[in-house]
Amino acid sequence: MTEQAGTRNERKAHTRAALLEGTLALAADRGFAALSLREIARSAGIVPTAFYRHFASLDDLGATLVDEGVTALRLALREVRRKPDAHLADTVRFVFDQVRVKRALFGFLIRERHGGSAALRQAISLELQLIVREIVADLSRLRALDAWSTTELEIAADLLVSTVTDGIAAFVASAPREESAIVERTVMQMRLIALGIGGWVPSRLSED
Repeated sequence: MTEQAGTRNERKAHTRAALLEGTLALAADRGFAALSLREIARSAGIVPTAFYRHFASLDDLGATLVDEGVTALRLALREVRRKPDAHLADTVRFVFDQVRVKRALFGFLIRERHGGSAALRQAISLELQLIVREIVADLSRLRALDAWSTTELEIAADLLVSTVTDGIAAFVASAPREESAIVERTVMQMRLIALGIGGWVPSRLSED
């Protein structure tokens, strides 16, 4: 790669990042669905037509933000769960470490999960469903849960994901002095859920 090509690619990457950051800042006030391509382009210091050098559409830009948040978190959690010494509390705290670094991005995802953009809601929902499916697969490998039905495994996984999601929502809306308490509260909630899972009598056994 020539120096000129390298510089051009660096400029393109910088502009792309500016478009994403500008979108997060603008959406914090009015929501993604209310934003126009023109104002997003202006936030990055480019003309509207130059936007299409980086994204095919506003929906494409929104999907990229989802990918940078939920998808990256899903992949990172997968790696954590593969470690033999990964404990529940460590995993929960790891999640919040990711949120802390990308607070604006996760605040955006929490708001847009129920926001005005149908395409964005669908993209976020799909990624959360993928996380649930991976946790179902993890739970199905536990010998203690051999008698559980698929529905019971899905309910347990959904409860775990919903609890963490609610914790993230509280975290991004909190003052810095409240962050640690929210993290530890979420850890406790997850531990209580784990205890409940351990004591649950599968429906097929309770009917016997």
